[in-house]
Amino acid sequence: MGIGIQLGRITDEIGSSDFLYAFFSTITGNLEPDGWGSRSPIIMKQLYAGCVQKSDAATALSEMYVIRTELAEMPPTHAIWSFDDRSQRPPWGDDIAPDIDSLAAYFVTAHGRDLIALLIDVLEALQEGEDTSARIVSY
Repeated sequence: MGIGIQLGRITDEIGSSDFLYAFFSTITGNLEPDGWGSRSPIIMKQLYAGCVQKSDAATALSEMYVIRTELAEMPPTHAIWSFDDRSQRPPWGDDIAPDIDSLAAYFVTAHGRDLIALLIDVLEALQEGEDTSARIVSY
């Protein structure tokens, strides 16, 4: 089963649920010393729970920009596959593309798109468009 982000009738594939959980685990494990959602509550609580409302899009965008900037300063070796079990490793181990030089570039969707860039694009479209929410969906 795959996970995607949906805005209106368009769904962009992200990947597996484990992959998406690793993304959120990496954010909180590296950037939120006071716990899950302590610095980025819209992304880490609302988006992680499955939905960001249009009214929260600007704040979510601001959080994503900070996340991208701060993850860009960290090496890929700081990826956290599971916040709950730090011993878990990604299925590809340490075998990553040489152009992945930071955590900001580490998470690439099933279609080869930078996950952070995808989320920023969706949140920008949510903020500017007619839709009332962006949702994480299974398919």
